[in-house]
Amino acid sequence: MLPAHYETSDVRIDKYIVGPFENNVFVIRDKASGEALLIDAANEHELLIEVCRATGVRRVLTTHGHWDHIQAVTAVRNAGIEVGIAEADAAMLPSYDFTIPDDDVVTVGTLRLRTIHTPGHTPGSTCFLLEGHPILFSGDTLFPGGAGNTMTEGASFNQIINSIDRRLFTLAPDTLVLPGHGLDTTVGTERPSLDSWIERGW
Repeated sequence: MLPAHYETSDVRIDKYIVGPFENNVFVIRDKASGEALLIDAANEHELLIEVCRATGVRRVLTTHGHWDHIQAVTAVRNAGIEVGIAEADAAMLPSYDFTIPDDDVVTVGTLRLRTIHTPGHTPGSTCFLLEGHPILFSGDTLFPGGAGNTMTEGASFNQIINSIDRRLFTLAPDTLVLPGHGLDTTVGTERPSLDSWIERGW
C-alpha cells in the first residue's frame, strides 16, 4: 500500500489521481470502525471499485456534477456503493442515491465531515471539512493560486469569490486544502491573495 496522504491515530486519507484530467480522488477511512467513504468517483472505475472493496467504502460524496468528476458514478453504484451530491447539481449525474444539504454532517464511523455549500464553479459545488482535523476537500472551488473556473455554463465568478471569502477563508489558516486537481495548499497561503483574484477577474 502506498503511504497515506494524511494520517493520524484516528483517520487515514489516501489520494488517487485518475483520468485524463488528473482528477484527485480521496478515500477517508475511520481507523476505529474501519468505515470509509470516497470523494468524487471521477474516472478509472475498475481501480476505484477495487479501492472501495479493499478499504470498505460504502458511500461516495460528489463535490460537483461536472463530467470529469462523475465518470465512475454508474459503475460504483452498480457495485452497490451509494452516491450523493448537492441537490442543485443532482441533475448533472446519470444517477444518485441521496442529496447533500448545506451545513450538514456526514459520519464515517467516528469521523464527521461538515458539508459547506460553495456555489460558483457549479450551482451545487460542495466542500467537505473533516471536523477535528485541519482538512478541507475543496473540489474545484479553491486551488493553489485562485478560484475554480467560472467560464462554464451555470458558473459565476462573483458567486465563487463570495463562497470562498465567506465559507472557506473563515477557517483556520493551517487548514489543509485538498482540491479536485493538482497539489494541496492551505487557507492561510491563499487568503491574502483574494483581492488580487478579484482584480484580475478569474
